[in-house]
Amino acid sequence: MNIRRAKPQDLIKIQECNLESLPENYQLRYYFYHYLMCPSLTFVAEDDDGSIVGYVLAKLEDDPPTGHITSVACKRTHRRMGIAKKLMDLTINTMTNIRGAKEVSLHVRVSNRAALHMYKDNFKFKIIKTEPKYYADGEDAYVMKKMFNTDERQSAWPFDFKP
Repeated sequence: MNIRRAKPQDLIKIQECNLESLPENYQLRYYFYHYLMCPSLTFVAEDDDGSIVGYVLAKLEDDPPTGHITSVACKRTHRRMGIAKKLMDLTINTMTNIRGAKEVSLHVRVSNRAALHMYKDNFKFKIIKTEPKYYADGEDAYVMKKMFNTDERQSAWPFDFKP
């Protein structure tokens, strides 16, 4: 398993991973937009044959530095292997340590128990509010947020990643 920064040629495979993994799907221009706006916060996980099996898209607002996880997904065949956690670790680390984000937010389906477990238990995100009918199919979303202070920031990459 290899986790690396995404390249422009990965965007179609990222979209395919999304289509296989999540109920909310986006047009290709969505991925291009995110990549062009913040290429340093778009990562992919690839298996041994180079196939993209997971990804994370994120963005950063500059004033004040605030991160937002836009989408994280892992193919069903590669779940429960810690891939999403590694992608999140790397993204949060980049946002906070490299880019200086003081907080990171995300939206998650209220029914997505696995993601809620990861966000709450592994990363200590807190539910801030519920956004009714946030998703196209009418499902509500939790808005989750984690605040960071300098003591919480990691001083090293969370695993063997070379920026």
